[in-house]
Amino acid sequence: MNAEDKTARLGAVYQAENPEDVARVYDAWAEKYDDDMSLAGYRHPAISLAILSRHVPKGAGPLLDAGAGTGLIGEWLTITGFENIEALDISSGMLAVADRKGVYKALHQAALGGTLPFADNQFAAIVSAGVFTSGHVGVEGLDDLLRICAAGGTIVLTVKDVLWQSGFGRRVAELEAAGVLTLIDDTGPYVSMPGEEGTTPSRCIALKVS
Repeated sequence: MNAEDKTARLGAVYQAENPEDVARVYDAWAEKYDDDMSLAGYRHPAISLAILSRHVPKGAGPLLDAGAGTGLIGEWLTITGFENIEALDISSGMLAVADRKGVYKALHQAALGGTLPFADNQFAAIVSAGVFTSGHVGVEGLDDLLRICAAGGTIVLTVKDVLWQSGFGRRVAELEAAGVLTLIDDTGPYVSMPGEEGTTPSRCIALKVS
């Protein structure tokens, strides 16, 4: 595999200017995504799963994998005893790859950041890895995740640290002060792709919905 091609695909993702661009880039990348991210040492799925398992009982559900991509987390969730999982992603190409893995009860194509196609309080837990980042989704994507997560449920998110420092962390603090949620876990900054030069830090947080 050409390392320059992998780097170009990563660069195109972070330079996307709107949801349509994001979907187009991921559609084109779908078949090579798992291999590329493995080469980059991609940590978000493993760290997100570890944080989720710390706070959500084995077998709880339904769970939503928000920004599921090719189903990396879905595979691992199933292996570790979380079997009632639904997938949401902006890219039909990525969802097609995820569907082949046979780990999701349902797949939904939609973009985070607006109103999602789910009922209030629908999910016992939500995990979203690699979505709240440059060129993707900012703090505007948080409110509807809170709407669709049941009271007492857990939301696990990775957040690019530059987004956290520029307003995401402040919004979480405001919601906590208002009694909407509790920040129950925060890894602090870490590098999500140590095999990719120039990767900037992210963090993984867990929120308990009130």
